[in-house]
Amino acid sequence: MIAMVLERIATPLVRREVPDPKPGPGQLLLEVSACAVCRTDLHVVDGELAEPTLPLVPGHEIVGRVLGLGSKTRGWSIGERVGVGWLGWTCGRCEFCRSGRENLCDEALFTGYQLPGGYASRALADARFCFRLPVGYSDIEAAPLLCAGLIGYRSLKAAGDGQRLGLYGFGAAAHLVLQVALHQGRRVSVFTRPADDASRRFALEMGASWAGGSDRTPPESLDAAILFAPVGALVPAALAAVKKGGRVICAGIHMSDIPSFSYELLWGERTLASVANLTRKDAEEFFSLAPQIPVRTRVNAYPLEDANRAFQDLKAGRLQGAAVLSVEAADSGSGLQ
Repeated sequence: MIAMVLERIATPLVRREVPDPKPGPGQLLLEVSACAVCRTDLHVVDGELAEPTLPLVPGHEIVGRVLGLGSKTRGWSIGERVGVGWLGWTCGRCEFCRSGRENLCDEALFTGYQLPGGYASRALADARFCFRLPVGYSDIEAAPLLCAGLIGYRSLKAAGDGQRLGLYGFGAAAHLVLQVALHQGRRVSVFTRPADDASRRFALEMGASWAGGSDRTPPESLDAAILFAPVGALVPAALAAVKKGGRVICAGIHMSDIPSFSYELLWGERTLASVANLTRKDAEEFFSLAPQIPVRTRVNAYPLEDANRAFQDLKAGRLQGAAVLSVEAADSGSGLQ
């Protein structure tokens, strides 16, 4: 099979031909059709997430078809469409797994980090952590739902029911969660890099009530804010933007250091919390809700071999929406589907 492989930290991915994997007990062998590019992939490649399993095939927003079943694999048939996300395996025995908090399992393994991911023509996945995707989405459109959509949804639940929501950073996850928030009748303010006029226009086009630089004060106090941008310096700014009793949710798996700030910013029963990974219940809820709204993904498609270019565009902030690698695509393009 063809795979884009990370051989050393902080180096470009390399195209390799590698032996086809064979499914073990409880696993599915997938023919990959699309895999979205997540900022977490960048954190892995850049070494900001410690000790990935090298050499590594990144990618954890995988859409494919079942090619083979390992022994004792139940509930799936050859040819079915499958989605695979970040959480790739848990022990199923610890207090977190047994209490519905499998996202906190200490023994968890993650796709495209400790487990081979989807920047390849074929991939293996634990059948327990595979999902049936909602109809009405092409493979390329569905791929961003598997992390950007799920993390956005979990973050929105953590933010509570407040009507005035702030989103810091407006990339793949934020443009999806904005649609859910609007469906719920919320007003959404979006904060971007101060010079990023394109993202602010995109946010307003998608229905945000206000969009400004992260150095700006929103026109009204917020009930809650979600930080998708991995910038610790935004935490004090978000705390200052929410009213008493408000919540600030840090949605990224990695963030730069949070600077010290006055206790006054936290006082007044403001809450600062993080979202860690996701659960299968999140996926079940979100994949049921998304087609009802309907949530639509804006995708920027790249052929698999252009994964490094997708990384560069993501890092430079040149994307509106999500980058998706297409195993079959010969050229790139974008559009609201």
